[in-house]
Amino acid sequence: MNGLVFEDVRVGFGATTAVDGVSLAVPPGAVVGLVGGSGSGKSTLARAAVGLTPFTGRITLDGEPVPTRGTYRPVQMVFQDPYSSLDPRMSIGDSVSEPMPRSMPRTGRHAEVARLLELVHLDPARAAARPADLSGGQRQRVALARALAARPRVVIADEITSALDVSIQGAVLNLVRELQAELGLSMLFISHNLALVRYVASHVAVMHAGRLVEEGPTHRVLADPEHDYTRQLLAAVPRGDRPSRSHR
Repeated sequence: MNGLVFEDVRVGFGATTAVDGVSLAVPPGAVVGLVGGSGSGKSTLARAAVGLTPFTGRITLDGEPVPTRGTYRPVQMVFQDPYSSLDPRMSIGDSVSEPMPRSMPRTGRHAEVARLLELVHLDPARAAARPADLSGGQRQRVALARALAARPRVVIADEITSALDVSIQGAVLNLVRELQAELGLSMLFISHNLALVRYVASHVAVMHAGRLVEEGPTHRVLADPEHDYTRQLLAAVPRGDRPSRSHR
């Protein structure tokens, strides 16, 4: 099966342990939800996977260490803040094409930018626009297109809806589900909101104080949580959004 696998991953900052022996797998073609409150270590774990944070333990992709240097990086990350994740000096088209192979001819790059923008439901004619010309939801779509331009085997989505208006969050979540269905996309979907994770992920892992405290099929964990912290997170979900015990 393989996929993206974390084995006993630990991250420390001085005397503070941010990630404490986490083991977790993202199987090929699956969306795994990683949920926890602020400071739980979930974003630090994500940054370790793409080489932004030193760690001990192992992070592998299909049995091999994840490459974090060089021209091809098979694990791509979409960050929380759509307003700072794109270079304001670059056009949308240039941002999306940046991860593409340098050997790709100019006409091919233009065609691929247009295809990717259409894939995330943006008009290819917006390729010449700057990030300042777009809404937060549109920028996050560009960030997704940019990640997909690298042709990754796994995408890590780190709180990609938390900075967006509630009315826009649903459209981005629908896009994630659509991309997973069309592309067979493997994704680690990070959120503090169990209701969002329920909507996109088939498997969920709960992080608290740097450790995984519970994981399993989403319908089981959310309908019948075993850990007190999972129950606390579930209690924070508005009542109308909570899953019932019969949810599948």
